[in-house]
Amino acid sequence: MAQKTPAEMRADAEAALTPLGQERMELLARLDEIDSELRPLVLEALTVEVSERRIAQLTALARGTIRAWRAKGA
Repeated sequence: MAQKTPAEMRADAEAALTPLGQERMELLARLDEIDSELRPLVLEALTVEVSERRIAQLTALARGTIRAWRAKGA
């Protein structure tokens, strides 16, 4: 069996990374879309005194994200 060249090994590594990398990029783009829709809902929930803790439970948002959105939305 012939040993692979460094260029072939790099190509194999890139080929292995590509499908999951592409899927991750697509999921991150979708997450950005969801966050855009979610942000005004979170801000509204805060104005009616839904707690940060409860919002975090319902959305899987970090409480720091909720606080940051509140600070930017105020």
